Amino acid sequence: MIAFERFIFFPQMAMYPIVLISVLNHIGFSGSRVAVSLYALELGANQFTIGVLIALYALCPVLLSIVIGRFADRVAPRLPAIIGTAGVGLALLLPPLFPGLIALYVSSFVLGLSNQLINIPLEAIVGGIDGVEKRARNYAVISMGFSAASFLGPLVAGFSIDSVGHLRVFLVLAAFTVVPMLILWFKPALLRKVARHAREDRRGSVLDLWRIPNLRTTLIAGSVALSAWDLFQFYLPIYGHSVGLSASAIGTILAVFSIASFVIRGTVPFLVKKLTEVKILTYSVFIAAFAFVLLPFFVSPYALAAIAFLLGLGVGCATPIEMSLIYVLTPRGRIAESMGLRKTVNHALHLVIPLIFGSVGAVFGSAAVFISNSVMLAVGGFLMRKARLLDTDLRPK
Repeated sequence: MIAFERFIFFPQMAMYPIVLISVLNHIGFSGSRVAVSLYALELGANQFTIGVLIALYALCPVLLSIVIGRFADRVAPRLPAIIGTAGVGLALLLPPLFPGLIALYVSSFVLGLSNQLINIPLEAIVGGIDGVEKRARNYAVISMGFSAASFLGPLVAGFSIDSVGHLRVFLVLAAFTVVPMLILWFKPALLRKVARHAREDRRGSVLDLWRIPNLRTTLIAGSVALSAWDLFQFYLPIYGHSVGLSASAIGTILAVFSIASFVIRGTVPFLVKKLTEVKILTYSVFIAAFAFVLLPFFVSPYALAAIAFLLGLGVGCATPIEMSLIYVLTPRGRIAESMGLRKTVNHALHLVIPLIFGSVGAVFGSAAVFISNSVMLAVGGFLMRKARLLDTDLRPK
């Protein structure tokens, strides 16, 4: 147990402020999904409208993540991180300043863009902090930070809505961006390029990265697993609202999902000693498929929380494995661009899924949404088993 704590929870001090910046910004971002969805429902929006709002979170990442990555490869990570933090804070202030659906559309769009300006440069540099032997640990730690934020964000949003209302919750969430901005502003040397991230040229198009077979396979496999994450975050508030759950209950269920992802990410450095990454990703997809089949048969918040925990265990480990492999497989000097490509692939699904399943839900109901997504995941899992995917482990080379 002591060795586990030293490995996961006590990295070198350089990681602490970076994780803190990520966590606090992501609390505001993840909480906004609940706040936007429930405020839109309060305004009388239908499921398709909610799908459009959540899809807007993914529009900028799909269109601009590669551009952001190339920008982050050329400059110190601090500049895009400052712009992104300011963008998250300002986007969260729009709904209370300009109540109505139009403000929600703009806010969702800006939040999606700003979040990538923060995440891409941070994800690109953490793999090189403290040397290559700490790579898996670093990505496990920052992924656990995302899980903690994804736990706290919906929880804060849900209880804040019940306490102060649908508009003031955005002010609560915006307050979480203040500390990251202060850290970034007064600690200019914190986010500096590390060796692998900074060396060698960046010539070539993004298609050159996509043509690297193992890198392409890693990107696709990670996206399949993360599609389940996105649909659950998008559709649970709609499903919970339809069965009469309170905002606090919905936020708690989403928080339980994040707790599970936090737990499983803490074990990733040990899982990869027993299983290949391919097997872990494949099992993740099948577990997610099973969890989605269960969802439409339960309305109890306790049962839904248990299913959410199972789903969180299933898909939570995909992110640190994917990011660590991308760091190793990408040519030097193009790490952030490759992370941007990852965001583009992932968010292309994030953009499509809310629109498709929002339409399916509006026409056929919640059960069709969950079961059809389960079938999609199961098919993806069988295809991954048949493909010759990467079997490189996460241990430092």
